Amino acid sequence: MFTGIIEEVGRVAAIEEAGDSLRMRFTAPGVLEDAKRGDSIAINGVCLTVAELSPEEFTADVMQVTLEYSALGSVSVGDRVNVERAMASGQRFDGHIVQGHVDGTATLQQRRPSEHWEVFRFQLEDPQLARYVAKKGSVAINGTSLTAAEVAEVAEAGGTGSTEAWFEVSLIPTTLADTMLGDLNPGDTVNVECDVLAKYVERLAQHGAQDNQ
Repeated sequence: MFTGIIEEVGRVAAIEEAGDSLRMRFTAPGVLEDAKRGDSIAINGVCLTVAELSPEEFTADVMQVTLEYSALGSVSVGDRVNVERAMASGQRFDGHIVQGHVDGTATLQQRRPSEHWEVFRFQLEDPQLARYVAKKGSVAINGTSLTAAEVAEVAEAGGTGSTEAWFEVSLIPTTLADTMLGDLNPGDTVNVECDVLAKYVERLAQHGAQDNQ
């Protein structure tokens, strides 16, 4: 489990195709001091398992299903990435519950600067995920724990019959400087993990309704 508090901004050091998967190497010396083979480290919010490591880099295998549900396959060598180790027992819980199991992706539609922060608007690729994003609720973007400031429900888009769903987050200078979110430009794709509590509540409610029929 993770908290969404990014520990380090690392870099993609190498990408190797391995059939229907990728083997990726990341430079992240700040989180590798106590790391060992088999540990969990989140890269842009995706929980990966350390397969090989050196003092400054580690290698992980990325399965096809991970590439299908996340934007990890779109990164390039040299790109900056958010890095967080799995939470240690007994440490201060500063963010929210993040599993590292990405629900889908979103596209940055716009950045609106303000005097003390920037507003980022993201459009969800899967509009059905909108029901898990609540105003003032938690959402993880590329592994970063954030609060949804505004949310649009699923609605008809321009009379074309398609649907869209967007949400906005306000990012303070510290978040922009200490994560890779400050690197994003309109059109970029990010990983989204919705609040796990919302998903379990929905699941329990569905079973409760079936039991009462």
